[in-house]
Amino acid sequence: MPWNMKDYPESLKNFDPLVKKKAIDIANALLAQGYSEQQAIPIATEQAKKWHEHASEEELQEFEDAPAPKKSDTHAT
Repeated sequence: MPWNMKDYPESLKNFDPLVKKKAIDIANALLAQGYSEQQAIPIATEQAKKWHEHASEEELQEFEDAPAPKKSDTHAT
C-alpha cells in the first residue's frame, strides 16, 4: 500500500519531516518495483537518513518545496 504524509508507517512518526517525506517517496518507489512493505520500509528509512545527512542545503530546500508524495504517484520501474 503506498503512503503519503498523512498516512505512513508508524515507524516514521518521529522522524524529521524531510526525512519522513523522502522515506515515503523512496518506499513508494520500492513498492512500485515489487518490494514488500516489510522490505521497503527499512530500505527507504536507511536511504532517506543517508540522503538527509549528505544533501546540500539547496537540495534540502528544493525537496522541502517539492510536492508531498501521494498514494497515486507513479514510479518508473
